[in-house]
Amino acid sequence: MLRFVRQFSHHLIGYATWLPPLIWFNTYVAQVTFISGPSMYPFLNPQYNESLKRDLCLVYKLYAQWNLERGMVVTFRNPVDPDKITVKRIVGLEGDVIHTRPPYPQPTILVPEGHIWVEGDGDKSKDSNYYGPISHRLVTGRVTHILSPWKRAGRVRWWEHASSRSQP
Repeated sequence: MLRFVRQFSHHLIGYATWLPPLIWFNTYVAQVTFISGPSMYPFLNPQYNESLKRDLCLVYKLYAQWNLERGMVVTFRNPVDPDKITVKRIVGLEGDVIHTRPPYPQPTILVPEGHIWVEGDGDKSKDSNYYGPISHRLVTGRVTHILSPWKRAGRVRWWEHASSRSQP
C-alpha cells in the first residue's frame, strides 16, 4: 500500500508541474475549443442541420486585438453577456461604412474609432446588427485552424471570405 501511495504521489506531482504552464498557455496563447451553434454556418459547423457535430478549432489569443482585418474570424466577449465568448467574422473596421441588416435601426453606419463590425455567416446570428459595433478590446482570439472534423482540418483561410458589404 505504501508503495502505491508513493508512486501515486510521484505521478501526481509530475502532472501537477505541467498544470500552471498549461493553464497559462490556454489563457494567453492559444486554446482548442468547440464552436457550437448555427451563427457561422456554413463556414463553421456545416453539418449543423444534419447532426450534433461541432467543429473543433484552434483559437490564437496572443496579440488578438492587433492588425485586425476584414474577413477574419474572431472570438470576443459578447457585449450583451460579457461572460459569454462569441465567434463571428469581421465585416468592417473603424472608419468603414457598413450596409446593415435588420434589426439594426439604420440602413448604414460608420464604424467608430476603436470598434469593429462583426457578423455571423449564417442567418441565425446575433451580431453587430443586433448590438451594434463592438470595441476591438472585446476581441479575445482569432480562429486560425479547424482541427476536426478531419476532412475539413486545416488553416482557416479567412482572406478568401472577406466581405464586400463595407466601404473603407
